[in-house]
Amino acid sequence: MQDRLSTRVLLAGLIAALVVAACGTSPLGRRQLKLVSDEQVTQMGVATYRELQKKEPATRDSRQSGYVQCVANLITREVPGMNWNVPIPSSWEVTTFQSDDVNAFALPGGKIGVYTGLLKIAENQDQLAAVVGHEVAHVLAGHSNERVSSSMAGELGTMAASAVTGISPEVLGLATQTLLLLPYSRAHETEADLLGLDLMAKAGFDPRQSINLWQNMGRASGGQKPPEMLSTHPSDQTRIGNLSGRLSVALPLYEQAKAQGKRPRCG
Repeated sequence: MQDRLSTRVLLAGLIAALVVAACGTSPLGRRQLKLVSDEQVTQMGVATYRELQKKEPATRDSRQSGYVQCVANLITREVPGMNWNVPIPSSWEVTTFQSDDVNAFALPGGKIGVYTGLLKIAENQDQLAAVVGHEVAHVLAGHSNERVSSSMAGELGTMAASAVTGISPEVLGLATQTLLLLPYSRAHETEADLLGLDLMAKAGFDPRQSINLWQNMGRASGGQKPPEMLSTHPSDQTRIGNLSGRLSVALPLYEQAKAQGKRPRCG
């Protein structure tokens, strides 16, 4: 009995020490957990992107792909001028996928994907820039590493807690998902919204259009979303409030960009 208890305590202590040793800080000062290297995360990102390219057809509409490429190029051009905590990709690859899904993503390794369904919701170049800036910010703020690491830590923590408390791993896993991993994802989304807003403003896109974008998203969803506590994303109203509060930072960046002659004409 004593040996079993000692093993449990040792397991919990090792996990706790690993988590503490892997802490970092996000560009906005939030503590981060990173259990894997940036190189490993980049390899995961590139591999995932190649798999998506095999499964999802790219649009054959050169106007759509050119439009998305233009917005992405202008956003990523501003990346080196901001304070990030991961290696900055030397180049970015952009694919416009032919799909009705209202979605976009960016992956480590400088990979960006936009689905044509999003172009029905993002009504102009500024709104599309808000999405692309948000997704690029996810990558450069280290969120991909955090999500992998939090999943690893959640599994290890569940094993340790089950050993110590005797509560079944299934019950502890549900609690971890609801109380830790989902709010953690909402923190990522909020941070990417704010950093992406700065990024689009520095590129010369109107940051006020990010609010219009999320109003469009709310109308398109028809209110069919889970409660915010059980969602990986903040509610549309929460996002709009956060973005509105950040305009005091983003609007001066936008005015400065215009003064420098940055006036996007992507379409």
